[in-house]
Amino acid sequence: MANVDTEEAPPVASTPQSSSELETVELCRSASRQLQTEIGKVIVGQTEVVEQILIAILTRSHALLVGVPGLAKTLLISTLAKTLQMSFKRIQFTPDLMPSDITGTEVIYTDAATGAKEFKFLQGPLFSNIVLADEINRTPPKTQAAMLEAMQERRVTVGGTTHTLPNPFFVLATQNPLEQEGTYPLPEAQLDRFLFLINVGYPSLDEEIEIMKRGTGGKGEEPEPVLSAEHILYIQETVKSLPVADHVYAYASSIVRCTRPKEADALDFCKQYLSFGAGPRASLSLIMAAKAHALIRGQLYVSCDDVAAIAKAVMRHRIAVNFAAQSEGITADTVVERVLSEIPAH
Repeated sequence: MANVDTEEAPPVASTPQSSSELETVELCRSASRQLQTEIGKVIVGQTEVVEQILIAILTRSHALLVGVPGLAKTLLISTLAKTLQMSFKRIQFTPDLMPSDITGTEVIYTDAATGAKEFKFLQGPLFSNIVLADEINRTPPKTQAAMLEAMQERRVTVGGTTHTLPNPFFVLATQNPLEQEGTYPLPEAQLDRFLFLINVGYPSLDEEIEIMKRGTGGKGEEPEPVLSAEHILYIQETVKSLPVADHVYAYASSIVRCTRPKEADALDFCKQYLSFGAGPRASLSLIMAAKAHALIRGQLYVSCDDVAAIAKAVMRHRIAVNFAAQSEGITADTVVERVLSEIPAH
């Protein structure tokens, strides 16, 4: 069976009451600051990473964190879970993990009173508000594929019966670089289900010294809960309803369309270095992520700057550099940076 850690959801806070747009924006901005503060009790630095994870949550999406072992990816997500008053489960992905280990399975149940036997569905660890899929690329493709329906449809099918997952539901996954031994590349279809691919980098010198002090010192502070499931659902609806001007839609569309090498809109740079570009889901993701980015900064509008700010995290796993690019050291991030420099904000 899967290696699963479980935390039961604490009592849920009261549902936010209807309020003005300014009050709603202030709620989002205040929640973002509080989450950063609480997570900062355990995690040193990684401010941008925390913000991007929050954006994924507020847009009802999933996020994939990539970095070498030892950068506190798992600790970051488990700490975030403590700041949200929702159920949380951790799945340690291993080479022998089976699909039924994460979705659940049907077992024969015998009624103690009557002796009658029937099938009973035992829920897997996917039945939780927050699912930490730890080292998701260390499990074979068959089990990776079992995540697709859950992530996209928010339901699983076992024994011909469909079971709906809790709401809200989001997957926060960690992945080791593909150069690491014992990893299986995630299929493009599954990568596309993640709103963001977040690169977790090494800490600065000062941050690393602070990590050593905390890690070798006494017991640190424990993060306090900040948001309930009702608050998350409320903010998700607010994000969806935030208006976007036509010129921002056009800007996001231009960023995506110019990466498609065989299209007339493609930049020469993309034709030269990309084997395929981003699809329509990238356009949708740019707008939704830009809405949340604006909201947590206290804005009642979405600007082209909001789109540009989250473009790399949205695009880097939705475009593929070719051999020519790899031989010259050009990465997906390099391409997105070039696109942002050449596509003017309207």
